[in-house]
Amino acid sequence: MSTTAELKREFGQAGCYKTSEGKNHEWWFSPITGENFQMGRHDGEEVKKGMEMKLRKQAGVPKKR
Repeated sequence: MSTTAELKREFGQAGCYKTSEGKNHEWWFSPITGENFQMGRHDGEEVKKGMEMKLRKQAGVPKKR
């Protein structure tokens, strides 16, 4: 599993960027998929496997092996 901070770093390197901030979540945009998606704001939290897979699909960023 990855932390929120690790996913944000990886998605940023892939070209995704934050578009706005809410109270508990940030909105991100992926130029790869053309989708907006939400990510948690708590960088130290572990992201559960199912949620990580969903975020990676929305961002268009596969898991590194």
